[in-house]
Amino acid sequence: MKIAIASDIYYPMTNGVAVFAHNLALGLAKAGHEVLVIAPSFNGKYHIDVEGGVKTVHLTSARFPLYPDQINEVPDKKTFLGLPMPRLAYKHGIWWSVNPWSEVSEILDDFQPDVIHLQTAETIALAVMRYVKKKKVPLVSTGHAYPDNVTGQFKLLKPKIIKRPTDAVLRTYMASFLKHAEYATMPTEMAIGDLVPKNRRHFKVTVEALSNGVDLSQFFPEKPKTEVLKRYGLSSTKTKRVLYVGRVDPEKSISNVLVAFSKALKKVPDAEFVIVGDGIDLVNLKQKAEELQIRDSVKFLGRVMPPDLIEIYRSGSLFATASETETQGIVLIEAAACGLPLVAVDAGAVRELCQHKRNGELCQPGDIDGIAKALVKILSDDELRKKYAKESIEVSKIHDLKRTLSRFEEIYYEAIKLKNNSIEE
Repeated sequence: MKIAIASDIYYPMTNGVAVFAHNLALGLAKAGHEVLVIAPSFNGKYHIDVEGGVKTVHLTSARFPLYPDQINEVPDKKTFLGLPMPRLAYKHGIWWSVNPWSEVSEILDDFQPDVIHLQTAETIALAVMRYVKKKKVPLVSTGHAYPDNVTGQFKLLKPKIIKRPTDAVLRTYMASFLKHAEYATMPTEMAIGDLVPKNRRHFKVTVEALSNGVDLSQFFPEKPKTEVLKRYGLSSTKTKRVLYVGRVDPEKSISNVLVAFSKALKKVPDAEFVIVGDGIDLVNLKQKAEELQIRDSVKFLGRVMPPDLIEIYRSGSLFATASETETQGIVLIEAAACGLPLVAVDAGAVRELCQHKRNGELCQPGDIDGIAKALVKILSDDELRKKYAKESIEVSKIHDLKRTLSRFEEIYYEAIKLKNNSIEE
């Protein structure tokens, strides 16, 4: 099968969409399919890469300066006359395609895909939607985001009087990319319930919950490699290590975990909090750690990729997040697969991975004291930690990437059949 994957966000960016799209492309190519990826260029210039049998066409792009690219380190805030200036532009802004229609059309005409799988809702996605309508190519669309993933980034959109109508517009816009496909997926049932309207009168496409998946042949419990931990300044003998891995952005609410950790330290003074990732909230978190007088117990590792990242997971005692905007959370699956108990908040789709009192503790959103108690409870009880660790591994098994790849192959064939039937009618 000739499969085109289109995504405005792609590896080596470090978020769930980019990781999933990259894993999907490589997995499908390994299964014997001819796979083409269309994504923005990360240097602005049109070029083609080949990796693992996957041909990736990087479109002509320009920087969107209001959001970091998740590849390069986020630069510090600039000052003027000693005063911090608003972060209106980033040296390493995110890349967006500037001429998607003509480039996408030419690429797809040349490739002649049997099916196109769309991952995002930005400029490339708009060009793909136009193309499939004109050329009658089967389309599968996967929704990865909530409106808050966008509005949560900008202070100007924080007031409810602005945020609520903006979220409503974005929800309709995001859902439209599912609505106009032959077949649609989202990572969890809860994500579908939050984005797709309950009244399906004008939304007749099937929307299936299908995990983004994690390669369980790589992510599994094992004693971490001492030399890797040493490279990042981590002790291999630390037995009470709280981990966070992911984007370090405001909507992830890492500051709530940081404050909760400062409270937990009073009862578990030998614990440490390791934050892996980069983003626009990193400077604020470092300042917060100083204010809480816990800077010596908090380590900021920056952006770390596999295989080193897997060793860091394996070194942890538990994984903690306070994010309220997850459609699934690949890092939660990775952590669970490596045998880590989870501490999270009951928002978004997290409860499908962090199952209360089975493989972790689920707290209420914004409940810092509750998160602190959960951290202390797990860090102080070896038997409970072992129980949760064992169950985390079990929870992760249904999210094996092999299962995800196999199901998407079936979905592609179904989408082709549906499109052919609609053309005949």
